Amino acid sequence: MPAILAPALAFIAAFLLGSIPFAVIVSRLMRLEDPRKYGSGNPGATNVLRSGNKTAAVLTLLGDSVKGLFAVALAKALAPQLGLSASTLALVALGVFLGHVFSVFLRFKGGKGVATAAGVLLGIDGRLGLATLAVWLLVAFVTRYSSLAAICAAVAAPAIAYALGAGNTWAGACTIMSAILIWRHAGNIRKLLAGQESRIGKKA
Repeated sequence: MPAILAPALAFIAAFLLGSIPFAVIVSRLMRLEDPRKYGSGNPGATNVLRSGNKTAAVLTLLGDSVKGLFAVALAKALAPQLGLSASTLALVALGVFLGHVFSVFLRFKGGKGVATAAGVLLGIDGRLGLATLAVWLLVAFVTRYSSLAAICAAVAAPAIAYALGAGNTWAGACTIMSAILIWRHAGNIRKLLAGQESRIGKKA
């Protein structure tokens, strides 16, 4: 297999996996309104929670996070047999995250990537994932703003990766994901500054 083909195929496979829109799938299976039609319009767990159905929100959260964890964990497990480099593994991490944010099944309009990024970080290094999750939980508990918690966790993730010695390749992937995640929250940042952002659990 040509050297350039393996990274490309790994990225595409991860992107397709990341594109699976669990928010929409879970909502349809549970006969709920499409999450793109209420609240923030974001196909993610926080917005599904605004439907008032906590079970649907939890299932969405699990689906979005597990696909990130699964993609990275599988790539790492197969790396020795397939000869996958650290750069290819980082491409898998970015691919599954970008697939969620720009879902091919939703005409390249996906979620903001928080849960999928959390799964990716857990796959990279359990300590990295748990430390970043701790930042999210702390900010969310204190402020009740999911968006602010996500932004703070995104800022913290690359620093935590470097501190844990994850390596430049993994830390670089974390930095790119964090930058995209913060960009995807631009509207939330404006609402936070204007005092108009919805708090966790507020119904649509």
